[in-house]
Amino acid sequence: MRSFRSPSYRLAACFLASLCVAGLLSGAAAQNSNRSMGSSDRSSANSALSTADRKFLREAAEGGMAEVELGQLAVHKASRDDVKQFGQRMVDDHSKANDKLKELAAAKGITLPQASNAKQNATKERLSKLSGGQFDRAYIADMVQDHKEDVAAFKTESASGRDADVKNFASETLPTLQDHLKNAENVAPKASQAGGGI
Repeated sequence: MRSFRSPSYRLAACFLASLCVAGLLSGAAAQNSNRSMGSSDRSSANSALSTADRKFLREAAEGGMAEVELGQLAVHKASRDDVKQFGQRMVDDHSKANDKLKELAAAKGITLPQASNAKQNATKERLSKLSGGQFDRAYIADMVQDHKEDVAAFKTESASGRDADVKNFASETLPTLQDHLKNAENVAPKASQAGGGI
């Protein structure tokens, strides 16, 4: 019994107890750290898109807004019915695509541009100063060129995008853009006729 009360025993017992407490505390801290890292990993995973995917989303958003704005301009300024109809189709189709793009960006934690870019704004400004046949020809020529670029960009993303959801958006939207290009190319020769009327 005396040995259990010896100072050396008490020191050893205290030392062991302190080790146990330290072990429990460090274990709890590690657990809390792991828990917080897990949640931050999940949130960062949502926004961890490649540079190319982010660029695609940004440019698709800017382009989509520009198509809607220019389409609205065509509905009001075009002299030909087929150009007006094409403009209305741009408003309808690109508004739907823009809504899908916003949902996708929100799910990925990405903030999209709220307006079209400087080049697109300059195009809108230039077209807004035209009327009649001049507007028809310039607008449709711009739509042909713009949709050639769009189709190329969406093809690239649908083939080589890193994020599955972004690739899927590109793949689903691509056929509509290809149809827009075909439509614009069909209207272009008619809009190029002198006077631009029907």
